[in-house]
Amino acid sequence: MKRHMFETILGACFIVFFILFWFWHSPITGKLTQAEINHYMGILEKSAFPPDEKAEALARLKAWAESDDGKPIFMLNLMRNFPQVKPYPGAPDFKGTPAESNKIYENAAIPLLFKRGSYPAYLGKPQGKNLFGYKPELNNWDEVIVVRYRDRRAFLDLLADPKYVPFMPYKLMATELNLLPTSGELVLPDFRIIVSGLLLIIFLGVGWFRAERKTMMG
Repeated sequence: MKRHMFETILGACFIVFFILFWFWHSPITGKLTQAEINHYMGILEKSAFPPDEKAEALARLKAWAESDDGKPIFMLNLMRNFPQVKPYPGAPDFKGTPAESNKIYENAAIPLLFKRGSYPAYLGKPQGKNLFGYKPELNNWDEVIVVRYRDRRAFLDLLADPKYVPFMPYKLMATELNLLPTSGELVLPDFRIIVSGLLLIIFLGVGWFRAERKTMMG
């Protein structure tokens, strides 16, 4: 009797955990409204973007927000470190290396990503030069990251977060950054996780079946 009670409680806990995880991970608030977009853009107008890039960046952000489809996005980050930190008006006075500056940014940004149901889905460093595509501007990347955002609202909300805003310049003055938002047409998890999960389910199922059979026969 106690064993069945334990299994019932454990199962209920798993169900609650899954529901919470589903809400954390899934876009459930619909497309961005024009009022929301105006709110976010008003905050970003005051952010410390590099002055020579600010107008174009905000225009592209607004157009992208207005075409919201309410679905998750996968943001491709192509990063090339500057030879040295490139300060600009509004950025903090930082004397370290570009790598150190970027590390400050990442340490601050990653917890704020998780808070919004978003996370790095892939992170890697190039193994050399491009095998195809030989133009200088297409080559010599230092880091490639794909970040999964719950929706476009999560991305804009991150950019407008008062806890994020002071750290954004650490990224912008450290790296030549290319951001390309993409849709998740086909997203495959690591097949090792799928296979190990299936084997675990089979193992537990066989154990449960054998225990029930022994109980019925005993």
